[in-house]
Amino acid sequence: MKYKTCVSVAEKTPQKVKQTLKTALKKSDFVEIRLDFLKIEQIPQTLELIKKDLKKSVCTLRPKTEGGQFSGNEKERIATIKLIAEYNPFLLDVEFNTLKKNSSLIKYLKSTKTKLLVSWHDFKKTPNSAELKKKMNQMSKFSNFVKIVSTAKSTDDSTRMLELYSKKGKNNLIAFAMGDFGRISRILCLYLGSPYTYVSLGKAVAPGQFSVDEVNKITNLKK
Repeated sequence: MKYKTCVSVAEKTPQKVKQTLKTALKKSDFVEIRLDFLKIEQIPQTLELIKKDLKKSVCTLRPKTEGGQFSGNEKERIATIKLIAEYNPFLLDVEFNTLKKNSSLIKYLKSTKTKLLVSWHDFKKTPNSAELKKKMNQMSKFSNFVKIVSTAKSTDDSTRMLELYSKKGKNNLIAFAMGDFGRISRILCLYLGSPYTYVSLGKAVAPGQFSVDEVNKITNLKK
């Protein structure tokens, strides 16, 4: 069993994205490209520059309301998401809250071949088990790739997130908790069936993130 990693790339220029992506793919199976770190007018050029590697890329365009950096308005963001879909990345990460209020976007994405990763983040806490399960079921109506991330204030919060794997059904579930108490869940999720875990190349992009080298060391211990 090969445990897979996905390096988060959050660069501010198209050239930097291309460079970092090349480096990341030498060590990692996938990359997450945080396109929201770029200026909106740089995104088309970036997609062109990296199109050969998009089949190993999870593309993300997070709005500020969801902890991202995208500075344009929602109309521009939806238009850009549609553009990304044209490039058919490995996964296109779109927030559950965005999909809930955008039936035309869903319709559009269905007309492309793009596989959707539906994501939901709680930056303050970890909901209770019943809420988490309900959220996962609602999200899986949009795609069987579901990403649920919470913030852990205790080890118990981490465990509760990981219990979701026993209820995942047919979903490709990526569930873990952020923060220091959540660190362990970023590793354990691999052993419970997550398709990959998010890592950094060096400095963490998210709270509690391990580097790709650390995770490769840990997952190789069993051998």
